[in-house]
Amino acid sequence: MAANSARTGEMDPASAALDVFAADRPQYADYSRCVHCGLCLNHCPTYRLWHVEADSPRGRIRQMMLVDQGQLALGPSYVTHIDRCLDCRACETACPSGVEYGKLVEAARAQIEQGYRRPWPARIARDWAFRRLLPQPRRIAAAARLLRMYQRSGLGRLARATGILRLLGLRDRERLLPKVDSEFFFSELGKTFPARGTRRARVALFAGCVAQVAFSELHRATIRVLQANGCEVVVPPRQVCCGALASHAGVRDVARDLARENFAAFEDGDFDAILTSAAGCGSALKEYPQLFPSGDPAREPAACFSGKVRDVTEFLASLGLTAPLGRLPLRVTYQDSCHLAHGQGIREAPRALLCAIPGVELVEMPLAEQCCGSAGVYNVTQTKTSLELLALKMDAIRETGAQVIATANPGCILQLRAGTAIHGTSQEVLHVVELLDRALVPGSP
Repeated sequence: MAANSARTGEMDPASAALDVFAADRPQYADYSRCVHCGLCLNHCPTYRLWHVEADSPRGRIRQMMLVDQGQLALGPSYVTHIDRCLDCRACETACPSGVEYGKLVEAARAQIEQGYRRPWPARIARDWAFRRLLPQPRRIAAAARLLRMYQRSGLGRLARATGILRLLGLRDRERLLPKVDSEFFFSELGKTFPARGTRRARVALFAGCVAQVAFSELHRATIRVLQANGCEVVVPPRQVCCGALASHAGVRDVARDLARENFAAFEDGDFDAILTSAAGCGSALKEYPQLFPSGDPAREPAACFSGKVRDVTEFLASLGLTAPLGRLPLRVTYQDSCHLAHGQGIREAPRALLCAIPGVELVEMPLAEQCCGSAGVYNVTQTKTSLELLALKMDAIRETGAQVIATANPGCILQLRAGTAIHGTSQEVLHVVELLDRALVPGSP
């Protein structure tokens, strides 16, 4: 086995396993909860597409165990099957044994990050994205300005018309790019927005990273809805990326560093809750303690921070809406964000808020809890599969006859907006909070 590893440039799996951070090593009990019953299979998007056991949750868990035991090489085949997983965690919802699959797949990816040498283009791209771009707000802003220039100068149209994107294999990825904002949300950091009427809560808003250059208006809508419902909203100035994308990719050291920065950014405020309008961020923020082993000094502040994190729909549904809402005569369907429904177990809160808007008719789509194919950076790294899943999702949406597709995560919004463009439908794609913002009665106390 050692000779084979030397030929392929891979580390021996036993040696690779020893190099993984202690906090990321699953115990045998974590694997053994999986009794291979198969109830997860029909809930797994990749298994539903291909019907390949190695691309199912139980199949991947089996491979993880074999790698840990030194019976399977930490090689290209294994890495491919782990990379193909969306980490949507639908299997966790279906599992009767409580298998924490998200924890296991992230540990497997951390092991791959430590012990497997990817081809050089992938290494460069991953290093740039996860270590040099996402942790640095100024670099995010600079990259966003360049993308905005590409989108608005006509270069994008030229690239599409000349076929350059197709030649470079970037046509589908270019369709999935976010539209960059005119004004970034970074300028709002450090501000406090007073409650309208009687103050019912004091909350902090977690603004994220890419959302600050592509979803600034969503953040502003969130603030307006919270204000209208009696919340004072603070936007702490030193907050950074939540680390979800790095953690999902196995780059756990970066995720830990970002977590520590966020502890410090929010520790001085006396907040009733720390809110996010991004379900992917919320799931990562709530699971910060999992980044640190027992006995690590960061574990306690991680637990304290995570204990206050709430999705904005979860918080508003619990607090109760008091702001007057006008009528929106719309037929709306709701797409569950995977990390809200499966990662956080929140399904009814966003639906309850939609139903609270006068005139909204909520029509459930088939398989609303199935992933749309966004899954963090999955639509960039596994574009073909992502688009196949998106096509299935658009078919389900079409059955509803909805005018508006509502969801609770910016990544889902990007994916579904691409879906409406690619498949030629006319639906508008909005966050639940954006619909609430539209329904607010102007000038009401």
